[in-house]
Amino acid sequence: MAQVTLRDIRKSFGNVEVLHGISLDIASGEFVSLLGASGCGKTTLLRIVAGLESVSAGSVAIDGREVTPLPPERRDIAMMFQSYALLPHLSVFENVRFPLRMRRLGSREAQRDKVAAALETVQLSHLADRRPRQLSGGQQQRVALARAIVSDPKVLLLDEPLSNLDARLREEMQVELIELHRRLGLTTLFVTHDQEEALSLSDRIILINAGRIEQQGRPEEIYARPATAFASSFLGSANLVPATVEQGDHGPVALLADGQRLPLAPEATARGPATLVLRQEDLMLQIAGSEGLRATIATRVYLGGRIRYVLDLAGSRVSVLAPNDLVFRRGDDVCLAIRPQAVGVLPT
Repeated sequence: MAQVTLRDIRKSFGNVEVLHGISLDIASGEFVSLLGASGCGKTTLLRIVAGLESVSAGSVAIDGREVTPLPPERRDIAMMFQSYALLPHLSVFENVRFPLRMRRLGSREAQRDKVAAALETVQLSHLADRRPRQLSGGQQQRVALARAIVSDPKVLLLDEPLSNLDARLREEMQVELIELHRRLGLTTLFVTHDQEEALSLSDRIILINAGRIEQQGRPEEIYARPATAFASSFLGSANLVPATVEQGDHGPVALLADGQRLPLAPEATARGPATLVLRQEDLMLQIAGSEGLRATIATRVYLGGRIRYVLDLAGSRVSVLAPNDLVFRRGDDVCLAIRPQAVGVLPT
């Protein structure tokens, strides 16, 4: 395990700067996710830590040692790629052994023991003699993971390793990654565009937007208290509704574009133009005439156990998740209820 320290990392491709001075401290044994949309710079940052990309400016240190000018093989890191990059002509055993052979780490007997231990860790000992083409996608992913950990790296780098799996396998591998990290305690930097993966796996999330850190924190903190409109919409797909916050007779109130008023929690101190953050799971859909905000059903999306309704609320589109036994049709008038404490307020 090792600490990773990034200082003012900048990266340009030609005249285009894709990383704008990112500084970050990753504690020893911490699992950190770099989360963001495609093209935001998260994979470029990971490749800089790995030594696969050079920096335009800034520095990288691992375990207190400056590694910025060093090639990947001298950084004591392991990286697992999105494509797994398994060698098709080698067995599972030899694929896992490959980095030990290339770096000449230990005797043949010692290498055999380390490979056996790595395969045992990912529960693939019984498939050691098979070729990659004889494995399922989930099994190939485990082989790549065993190859990454076999050399006992100080830092494990994961570049969207679950993106090629189907939904069921992704869920299973999320659990396996959590348990593996708990057992090994490796300092891990994980790149993903999937908010569910970041929320479920991470000790800390670094949300990146256009080459800059938008927000960082523990999953529950960054989800419950997004600091910006981008963070609100990216994490949890929150609804953003423009409003004006003013002081009412009994506390702060949000005035919507159509004149409707939404009570806010007493701690909502912003006044004037603001953006309301309404999480789908915090909204309760009710029949017209109930207490709450008036809205109209615009679209209905059946999701099996739930239904997502898209509403027209004061000129804004708002998504709500509702039980599938509560059925409304397009054009129905409804009411929308939400606890004042569940309404986020971002000054604009």
